[in-house]
This record gives sequence, C-alpha cells and structure tokens, in this order.
Amino acid sequence: MFRTVLFASALACAITLVGRADDAAPTHDDQLQFQLGTVFFDDTRYYEAMDAFRRAEKATTDAGLALRARKGRLRSALRVAEFTLAQEEAELLRADAPRDPEVLTLHADSLWAAGLFDEAEEAYRDALSLAAASSRARFGIARSLATHNRLEDALNEALAASGSAPRDPEIHHVVGDIYERLHRFDEAANAYTNYINLLPNKDRSDKAAWSRAQVRFLRAFEGKVPVQVDGDDVGVLHTVPFKLVKDKVIVQGRVNGGRTQDFVLDTGSEETVLSQQTASRAGVTPITYTLSAGVGEVGLRGLQLGRLDSLEIGTLRIRNLPVLIKNPALRGIPKREGESFSPLSLGMSMTIDYQRRMLTIAKNLPVNDADFGLPMRIHRLPMDKGTLNNTQPAYFVIDTGGEVISI
Repeated sequence: MFRTVLFASALACAITLVGRADDAAPTHDDQLQFQLGTVFFDDTRYYEAMDAFRRAEKATTDAGLALRARKGRLRSALRVAEFTLAQEEAELLRADAPRDPEVLTLHADSLWAAGLFDEAEEAYRDALSLAAASSRARFGIARSLATHNRLEDALNEALAASGSAPRDPEIHHVVGDIYERLHRFDEAANAYTNYINLLPNKDRSDKAAWSRAQVRFLRAFEGKVPVQVDGDDVGVLHTVPFKLVKDKVIVQGRVNGGRTQDFVLDTGSEETVLSQQTASRAGVTPITYTLSAGVGEVGLRGLQLGRLDSLEIGTLRIRNLPVLIKNPALRGIPKREGESFSPLSLGMSMTIDYQRRMLTIAKNLPVNDADFGLPMRIHRLPMDKGTLNNTQPAYFVIDTGGEVISI
C-alpha cells in the first residue's frame, strides 16, 4: 500500500508540473524525469523507467545527473533483457567514466548478461581494484567463482557483499544459489526467503512466486542430508559400462531400489530427470512445479520437482536427490520420454571412454594428460567458450544428451 501511495504521489506531482507547460516551461524538468524514472524502476515498470531516464539525460545540462540517468537506463535495460542495448550503453558509459566503480560494475553486468563471462570477470575485478568495498563487484566475483566450482570462495565473497548491501535482492539470490550447490538446503532456503522479501511487488511478482516454490522444495529436505553419497567417496572411482544408442550414452540405474532401467547421460540437464511413469512406479511424490527451457519445438514447459530416496548407477548410490518429473508428459512424440542424469549436477566429475564404452564418475578424478584441455564454467549447465565464424565469442553448453550443435 505504501508503495502504491508513493507512486501515486510522484505521478500526481509529474502531472501537475507537466500540466503547466501551456503557461511556461516547467523548471527542473530533468530532475522530475529522473525522479519519475526512479519511481517507475522501483515499481518494476522498466520500459517506462528507461524512457524517463532518457528524457532526464536529454533535458539536463548537469553532467552528474546525466550520468545517473544513464546508469538508471542501463539498469532498466538489463531488467527487461534488452541485452544489446545494455551492452552498447555500458560501453559508452565506461568510455565516458572509466574510473567510476559503479559504471564498471554495470558494464560487467551487461557483459555477464550477454554471456561474456571472462570479460565480465575482468570488469568486476577492475571495479574491485578501484573500490575494494563495492558490494556489486564482490557479487560479480562471487558469481564468477561459482562458475569455476570454487564454491566456498564464492560463498565468502557473496556473504561479504550481502553484509555491505543487505537490501540488494540479487546478492541474496546468488547466496542461495551457492548454498544450494553446496547442498546446504536449509541455508539456501533462508537466502531465497530474504531475496523474496526484498523484491518489489513481491505479492504479485512472478520471480517471487517461483522463488517461493523453490523454498518449499528445499524445505522438503529438512532433517535429511541432500545428495548424500554412501561411504567415503573421496578418491573412489565408480566405473560403469555403457552402450551407445543414436550417439547417446546409456547406462543402467535403479530408482528407489526398484528395477533396473536405462538412463541417458545428459550433461545438458540441471537435475536427474524421471518420466511420469517411472516416478509414479517408484513412489516419488511431487513437491512443487517449476519451469524448464529446452531447445527446439518444445520450448518452455512445466515440470514437477520431487525428491528421490535413492539413485543407483553401478556402484554409485546417492540418497535424498532432487529430481525433475516430466509431468505433464509431452504429447505427439513417437516414444515415451525417458530418464536421464548428469554427474555434474551432483557436484561430481566424470570421464567418458567411448573406445572402451566405460563411464567413470568420482568426486575427484585423477589428472590425466590430454591432447586438448579446455577451461569449463558451470552456470547452471557446463559450458566451454568458443567462437562463431571466427569473430563472435560464445559459450556452448556441453550437452551429452544433445544430437546437434545448437546456437
């Protein structure tokens, strides 16, 4: 209610001043437009905020106000996924204010949103060198460290950032994501709750609704050890045979101690995935719904989230495992949807020996010489950096479940 009253008051002030334009040009129109942009931004009306900030920049002769308006427009563009516009504006801003730490972090945010993770990390570090206490720079470093699987270091940076900027919801979200990857679900749920409480319009926000569902899912593991591997897994190599079917790696597994069935090794999936039939047969109870984006005609689809009591792949046995359930099932496809899993989603490593048809999974694999070695980031999914047509840098998802290269 307070936000609504505040917005209405600001808007009424704007209408009053603009209504006098017939008599005389309003004074301080640049400040008014900037205030309107701020109010629109806080009310998540980002396109309107972009327009107001642009008008403020055009109307002012104050270099400081113009810079703040450009920053506001850039933030708004990032919120509505206008990534090309954001990156172009960020490049201009950095050229005009190369020593402004806030500009550097916004430039880094635009690079990150465009998938240029290496360049973004460098820009975050540039900002940190100018302002060691910058919460947004430390937030960016935390995200980057997490993609390198340096999760403890990432958590330290993220917690330091949240300590210096406790009202920044994005920082709490990245704290939750890191806790979740560390399988510390109770703390992840608390961080996501903080994120929800700081969101504007949290009672009608889609982001808040999906985050509440995630909190509900994480709370369902209370009193259990998430992603629990039997025995001392450090140094233990689990090697299982596989077969190739249409270039896909197929291994045998068991769900909740049930019958043996095929699983596709799918590093393009964030979680272990079960068909509706298998989940029902194994007694896997759905906890909540989520959305998943795919490549091709399927696009965005709804899925259920549940908890597996156990998953066995060869000698590897994992308890209390998050699982996606393909429900509702897709219609009009030639065969029923199958099961898949990815060791990377469990925080483990793997090697695939196609010649011997053997898959090796371990928490820590021995280092072997290879003809080629590529640095990998995990940003929800494992990715390697490549170049399109010798000019365009891009990250490609390492997807063992895929059939073609997709861009």
